[in-house]
Amino acid sequence: MDDKYMSKLSPAVDFWAGIYLVVIAILSVIGNAAVLVSAARRIALLKAPELLTVNLAVTDIGMALSMYPLSTASAFNHAWIGGDTSCLYYGLMGMIFSVTSIMTLAVMGMVRYLVTGNPPKTGIKFQRRTISIVISGIWLYASLWALFPLLGWGSYGPEPFGLACSIDWTGYGESLNHSTFIMTLSVLCTFLPCLVILFTYFGIAWKLHRAYQSIQSNDFQYGNVEKKITLMAVMISSGFLIAWTPYVAVSFWSMFHSQEQGHMAPFITLLPCLFAKSSTVYNPFIYFIFQRSTSQHRLLHLQRLRFCCSCQSNSHVGGSKTEGKKEAVCRALGNAGMKSLCSERKKKLV
Repeated sequence: MDDKYMSKLSPAVDFWAGIYLVVIAILSVIGNAAVLVSAARRIALLKAPELLTVNLAVTDIGMALSMYPLSTASAFNHAWIGGDTSCLYYGLMGMIFSVTSIMTLAVMGMVRYLVTGNPPKTGIKFQRRTISIVISGIWLYASLWALFPLLGWGSYGPEPFGLACSIDWTGYGESLNHSTFIMTLSVLCTFLPCLVILFTYFGIAWKLHRAYQSIQSNDFQYGNVEKKITLMAVMISSGFLIAWTPYVAVSFWSMFHSQEQGHMAPFITLLPCLFAKSSTVYNPFIYFIFQRSTSQHRLLHLQRLRFCCSCQSNSHVGGSKTEGKKEAVCRALGNAGMKSLCSERKKKLV
């Protein structure tokens, strides 16, 4: 076997890395499968932007199923299994799913920014068809970047520790071909999406700060739901960036210090890679925590709507004095959307 595919770690480290990958794979598959099942059950109730969260679950479970078994088996084997062919496959899958993930997060940030209103103007409402087209574009974009090394621009190669494959970062200083590919990839698929994520969520925070009083007075329950969905997107994006930042840092160090590669211990290069794989695990937990919270707010919204409509219908029968008192109670609920729906029901009673 080629020496570059031999593990540079001790058998004990390989064994525990394999155990870690098994745990990560199981948690990732179970958690993201639960997200997809939950989304399928409530497909009619899903808001268009929530399709982006579902797409993240698809990328996470796809990564766990297509990549983790091979890296786990290689860890237990103390050497990469399959040589150049499997290395090419592993790098291809890694590129597709990682680029799809970060681009989905960037689009999620832009969508949340546009959805968040800036009173007195309301936010943009997206249709499912629009988000579906955007998601298709993300997958095509990621697939294009994954194919470039196969077409001769850039290349895939083993990681320094020998148990995974990715972009050949060490080839940066070897040729113009490698350097242009790595720099273009870094700008368009790493730095630019990260800047979009940061600026959009800072923009959202500023909008919410300015709109707080308006949300509180006009549609408190709706505002709470929107803020919680936004907070969920912030946490998912932050988790992804935190998980992948060490890996990106080590990869860039490899780019500019390819001749000093031997000076970095293989174990040090392994840790960021393992940490990055954890990003596929915690997203489902964040999703379910916030889904439960927003569901409770929507249930309270419906309960108040039912009470309001009951007030309106009863007041129509009971006379003007009763009507005035009960309408005051309904107004105290503080939901403009509720009020309009109740008015429609009142008209039907007339």
